[in-house]
Amino acid sequence: MKRSLFKKYLIFGLVIVLTSFIALSVTMYIFVNRYWENEKKTDLVENANHVAEVVAKSASVSSRKLEFSRSSNYAQTFISISNIINADIFVVDTTGQCKFCTEGTDCLHHAYILPSYVMGATARGEFFESGTLGDYYSEPRYTAGVPIRSADFNGAQKIIGFCYVSTPATFISGLPVTFLQIFFTAAVVMLIIIIIFVTWMSYSMSRPLKQMSYAAKKFAVGDFSVRVKVKSEDEIGELANAFNHMADSLSASEGMRRAFISNVSHELKTPMTTIAGFIDGMLDGTIPPERHDHYMKIVSIEVKRLSRLVTSMLNLSRIDRGELKISPQKFDMFSMLITILASFEQRIIARKLHITGLEKFRSLTVYADPDLMYQVIYNLIENAVKFTNEGGTIDFALEETPYDISVKISNTGPGIPPEDIRYIFDRFYKTDKSRSMDKKGMGLGLYIAKTIMRLHGGDIFVESVVNEYTRFTFRLPVNEAIPLNENRKNEKYVDTTANNETEE
Repeated sequence: MKRSLFKKYLIFGLVIVLTSFIALSVTMYIFVNRYWENEKKTDLVENANHVAEVVAKSASVSSRKLEFSRSSNYAQTFISISNIINADIFVVDTTGQCKFCTEGTDCLHHAYILPSYVMGATARGEFFESGTLGDYYSEPRYTAGVPIRSADFNGAQKIIGFCYVSTPATFISGLPVTFLQIFFTAAVVMLIIIIIFVTWMSYSMSRPLKQMSYAAKKFAVGDFSVRVKVKSEDEIGELANAFNHMADSLSASEGMRRAFISNVSHELKTPMTTIAGFIDGMLDGTIPPERHDHYMKIVSIEVKRLSRLVTSMLNLSRIDRGELKISPQKFDMFSMLITILASFEQRIIARKLHITGLEKFRSLTVYADPDLMYQVIYNLIENAVKFTNEGGTIDFALEETPYDISVKISNTGPGIPPEDIRYIFDRFYKTDKSRSMDKKGMGLGLYIAKTIMRLHGGDIFVESVVNEYTRFTFRLPVNEAIPLNENRKNEKYVDTTANNETEE
């Protein structure tokens, strides 16, 4: 049978409470019983000494035998004391034979001989026992005894008998009823309060976990709207906050995944439809032969577009599996930048864009993976060309330090809204949801660029002002041994999340 965490906490708490209550009761019983025994011992010994003194003065000893008359005045006093303290008072001689008992001559004290070990212990000065006196009694009793001493003709003290006072050995019967009522009432009230507290604590601890279990089941079927209510700041509260944060991340990831599927479907469908239409047109004669070259160039462009899409998907898969590795070597980054920029010449001319800053560059040898750095620079320049306003400017700048180099690529244009800039490096994220400008982007370029730069020990940053400019800066250590920049905390760039990226 499945047992919930609430029941486990509750049972565990109740076991502790009941165990503590039992331990408290037993401890209290032992101490009260011991206290009661000491009180009874003091009382019984005191009465026994009093009776022994009286017997020693009034009893006669003949033939070394103690004689004490029940009809004497003292005997009636002893009977009265016996009734008051609820105890039997009896006197025995040195042989253990009962000579007087407040119960009368037909009591068990006259029928049995007192054990010798009891008289031996009493002869040493004082005796007290909680028990049956060696089966002298059939039930436990508190029994106190003292020797009866009398002076002989020479004035020497000798033991002529023993006086015992015995009462039932039950301390409960002697305790005040009020004390018992107070103790048990307080114990029951405390037990109820503790049970309520333990129940509440168990429920408050298990409720968030139960909610998390329910939410996890919802997540499993794709519903990321459930959240755990956090009402504490302890470890359970921290766990609930972390769980809610995870739910937010999963919800965002799910939204991006769906957007990605939609984007991929669109990006695959459009070029394939174009390619298929032009090929069919050339095959069935719809497109005349003299126009074949023109449409073949369009097909070539669409095929390259598909190739870039597949490459991005493969890179994403390699990143997720941790298989994207770098193969560093020395190469001229300025030469690579010029080569990539030349591939956009027609688009730059068509949109009348101005390129500035290159005159300040020089031959720049770096130690990095040329293929991966090509992807980074290509993506940044492609974004700049795509988003620069017609007739706008794309500016290149270079900064060098003893530790690293920084390449800045800026462009005029609409810029990136503040609410989007923190997500700019998230995978599948696109700032232009309408596809009006970013028709070819899937939200993977900047994510892959960010990953590539961090594999090199560098990083990439973005800053932007809406309707003014956007500037991407990537930094690369001067060699592979240099760690990630130490002074980044003093920079003005926006450092976005580590595992995220998209096109602008």
